[in-house]
Amino acid sequence: MEDIKNGKYERAKKQVENEKGWYTHLFVYIVVNICLQLFYFGFFDDGRITGYMPWWVHFTTPFFWGIGLLGHWLKVFKKVRSLKFYKEWEARKIKEFMEEEEEGFMNNIRKENK
Repeated sequence: MEDIKNGKYERAKKQVENEKGWYTHLFVYIVVNICLQLFYFGFFDDGRITGYMPWWVHFTTPFFWGIGLLGHWLKVFKKVRSLKFYKEWEARKIKEFMEEEEEGFMNNIRKENK
């Protein structure tokens, strides 16, 4: 019974750590992107450098980082683990390599016995 409680406690603690990590990620995302937008709009350099940037540059960092943030959120809150097919593929490849190695070993033994 004590092991079950310890297991639950460890899982709950891990989940809280994961959620704290996501909220930290979100905070950094917001702060950095606010600073970037201020920079892009010439707040820091009066537009001397950023005046030559195309309009789409303003959106690239928030967009692509936002995709990463969404993936992090899915992993933490929706319990999305690594894809099942990836684990199955990995197991198949390990088995395949082991069989190839064993086959090569058996072929070497056969050659030595001839």
